[in-house]
Amino acid sequence: MAPFLSSPFLLLLSFLPLFSLSFSIVDQPYKTYIIRIDSQSKPSIFPTHYHWYTAEFTNTPQILHTYDTVFHGFSAVLTPDHAATLSQHPSVLAVIEDQRKQLHTTRSPQFLGLRNQRGLWSYSNYGSDVIIGVLDTGIWPERRSFSDVNLGPVPARWKGICEAGERFTARNCNKKLIGARFFIKGHEAAGGGMGPTTPINDTLEFKSPRDADGHGTHTASTAAGRHAFRASMEGYAAGIAKGVAPKARLAVYKVCWKNAGCLDSDILAAFDAAVKDGVDVISISIGGGNGISAPYYLDPIAIGAYGAASRGVFVSSSAGNDGPYPMSVTNLAPWIVTVGAGTIDRSFPAVVVLGNGKRLSGVSLYAGLPLSGKMYSLVYPGKSGVLASSLCMENSLDPTMARGKIVVCDRGSSPRVAKGLVVKKAGGVGMILANGISNGEGLVGDAHLIPACALGSDEGDAVKAYVSSTSNPVATIAFKGTVIGIKPAPVVASFSGRGPNGLSPEILKPDLIAPGVNILAAWTDAAGPTGLESDLRKTEFNILSGTSMACPHVSGAAALLKSAHPDWSPAMIRSAMMTTANTFNNLNQPMTDEATGNVSSPYDLGAGHLNLDRAMDPGLVYDITNNGYVNFLCGIGYEPRVIQVITRSPVSCPVKKPLPEHLNYPSLAALFPNSAKGASKTFMRTVTNVGQPDAVYRSTIQAPRGVAVTVKPQKMVFSRAVKKRSFIVTVTANTRNLIMGNSGAVFGSISWSDGKHVVRSPIVVVT
Repeated sequence: MAPFLSSPFLLLLSFLPLFSLSFSIVDQPYKTYIIRIDSQSKPSIFPTHYHWYTAEFTNTPQILHTYDTVFHGFSAVLTPDHAATLSQHPSVLAVIEDQRKQLHTTRSPQFLGLRNQRGLWSYSNYGSDVIIGVLDTGIWPERRSFSDVNLGPVPARWKGICEAGERFTARNCNKKLIGARFFIKGHEAAGGGMGPTTPINDTLEFKSPRDADGHGTHTASTAAGRHAFRASMEGYAAGIAKGVAPKARLAVYKVCWKNAGCLDSDILAAFDAAVKDGVDVISISIGGGNGISAPYYLDPIAIGAYGAASRGVFVSSSAGNDGPYPMSVTNLAPWIVTVGAGTIDRSFPAVVVLGNGKRLSGVSLYAGLPLSGKMYSLVYPGKSGVLASSLCMENSLDPTMARGKIVVCDRGSSPRVAKGLVVKKAGGVGMILANGISNGEGLVGDAHLIPACALGSDEGDAVKAYVSSTSNPVATIAFKGTVIGIKPAPVVASFSGRGPNGLSPEILKPDLIAPGVNILAAWTDAAGPTGLESDLRKTEFNILSGTSMACPHVSGAAALLKSAHPDWSPAMIRSAMMTTANTFNNLNQPMTDEATGNVSSPYDLGAGHLNLDRAMDPGLVYDITNNGYVNFLCGIGYEPRVIQVITRSPVSCPVKKPLPEHLNYPSLAALFPNSAKGASKTFMRTVTNVGQPDAVYRSTIQAPRGVAVTVKPQKMVFSRAVKKRSFIVTVTANTRNLIMGNSGAVFGSISWSDGKHVVRSPIVVVT
């Protein structure tokens, strides 16, 4: 494409009035925008893209970030009219309004199949020299989890920095924490209705990589924390805390700010820096919510992740915590590994004992003075019919009703631990937190400030029925500490984001699940274990739940696999994880859904639960090239100029429109129109042999009920000379006669085996 204008004199005369001066007379609120530029359009007169941006598109003070690695363009503070005018410029590919994303908030390594001196830990040397970039709330660097004792020198390829700031200097980095940066310009410019800039609250935050929230410290140590002996959260989960890849190096990119979320413009700047710095893996436990996902070309996480993956960087992200509702999964791009959450075989039981002798099982991480069996009056504010009171919202409880009693609070609308604080302020001595039908029996432990126990929906209903039917209801709560060996496990967490994929139903999401319930990991000194401002307790470790906790397990796993197999692409690493994942629990029965108790489906757990012992040696893998992703984007109807917003480089779509289901993904989703009778879908797949050179694989089909599935060929022969083989799967269904379950789909699988390896891919059929 020819330069838009060749003369700098004409540039200044023609564009500065159009794109800058004309907006000074318009009284409009300022917003932050991300501007995607066609970098090849830069006139040669400008020495850098930055000079071009400031001369032609906006002035220097308005620019926040410039992007040149995973993305070409800049972010700036503009009026809506200015942004709209820029969108018409021939060199501008997209104008994206900055949005605020949210965080998706020790026995788990063993639960993944990792053992000292054995298997993948040994083979990969615990992930030594692999660099994991964590985009989160920063880090508390003094924790034992980030010690560099006995680590070798920083990898020579590392190009990052240790950025100084408030209570953080270059000395806070070491051979373990090799880099730290913070990105705040988008946050400060967001305004939030308070003007063009919003400074951070320096009584709550640090303008530096130091973590005031705790989430980033927790996720970083989950992925790559060193062995820390005598670890616990106030006595719970006592033992040795360690990350999945204990010798991997950490680079921290602080993009989220306490109580303020994470701005897209800052996230994209962190992606840009991380790839330029030389990370091998990016872990991002951040995303949207409410099951709403922007198109890939308007989603800076998808855009940044593509730029990273296209350069060989593995990107894992959380599936979101809006389950168990259908289509609640987030971070849907096929070049991102999307991770849901499952339980582990450890729990923190508590028991509610009612005055009628009934004992109800729940969970709690309360570590204060026990109730010691004493019975207290029991009250349910929801009997009044006032919703705020039933939820124990701020200032909703009448102290005369709550004082000296155990209060039953319904879960939802406010943080679980905040409800306990409301009860405490009203004079209550304890709390029973009751799930509603949407949470089902899904429970997570919390370090409550008062004696409190979380109960599932059925037990919560039993408590309320007891209160309603008894003239003088009483209860007590007993705390049972830590129990291991829980069965069944894993179970899909009730909160874990569920499929189908709301953007591209041809791609199954989530990809897999990993431990995400009651995970012990390092914590900040700047916040108590509940995160409440009134919680002044200090703890070196904390126990959290969320897909935020599951994501870094997969990030650490990717570091181990990258260390063991440095020539594997990100798609090969994902394939190894997915095709070897468990679908059975520790009772050797199909995994179940915590919310319903029913057998879980690929919409709940993707390909299954991460199993690293098998992922180390998967036999066959499905690889995907950058061109494969481009053809997928062409197949879902994106025009080349729109695709370039994602890919950075210009692209062209084939004359014959590709089918998106032909993307070489390790799962298959067949979509049929309701009226189809005997319709068929074909899937082309290519596998690469990464096991023994001479191998013969044979297929096994578990067809979804009412569906015919065939594969050609049924046998694949590999040798030293032939490492790749292709096959075609044909799915045939009479949708008029198909009986769909509650999920609106039926499920099956195709597996390839050589007698040693089993390479399994789920099949989803949807009408």
